[in-house]
Amino acid sequence: MLGSCIFTGWSTLNLVSTNEELDALSFEQILGRLSGLVEELEDGEVPLEQALGTFERGVALARLGSRRLDEAERRIEVLLQDDEDGPTTGPLTMERKPDE
Repeated sequence: MLGSCIFTGWSTLNLVSTNEELDALSFEQILGRLSGLVEELEDGEVPLEQALGTFERGVALARLGSRRLDEAERRIEVLLQDDEDGPTTGPLTMERKPDE
């Protein structure tokens, strides 16, 4: 599990202080916080130690986001489950409309 205290950024992002608060983040909120961390690192004005801390927070958030995606995939498999053959899975296909 993640540590008991994780910062999501030094300037524009709020402090997330507990695992419960991290668990309450939506996937979209996780992506937003990761985006803010990337911007902070790409700015290049962050001292090395702060950059390492920011990177560590980004890795933790990325892992949390990955777990959220895995959970969503499992939920979809359950919804599509075929009682005889097990879960039905296949590639996601996006059909384009002719005017796109």
